[in-house]
Amino acid sequence: MSNNETYTHFFNLVRESISQKTFAKLTLAKTIGKPELQNIYIKIANVEGVLKLLVIHKIYNEGLQEIEKIVELDQLEPETIPYIHNPFMTLLLFTTEADITMKINKKRVASIIEQAPTFKNADPVLLEF
Repeated sequence: MSNNETYTHFFNLVRESISQKTFAKLTLAKTIGKPELQNIYIKIANVEGVLKLLVIHKIYNEGLQEIEKIVELDQLEPETIPYIHNPFMTLLLFTTEADITMKINKKRVASIIEQAPTFKNADPVLLEF
């Protein structure tokens, strides 16, 4: 499977978990080097009764800073893909059914693995819908 196919499959799993209300959170982690941007967390947001994504950038620059922004659900890939390979090598989708990890190896090849779920409950905002 090519990287583009792997990315598409992974993001389809994210969308499916949101639609099935099993989504807990999405985390971008395992950076290359020591960049200021250490993690990105994506959660669900309720903005005036509309389901959106809350994107939280954790930056370590003379202390911890968090930059939050709200984006539409269809902006998941444009918000995330630019950070794959630079600086993040791992995307972790936490659902109530499984933890799904997309890893990028040293040769820049993406793969997906599933493990037992870490979270027992979906994102509480998602359950409001």
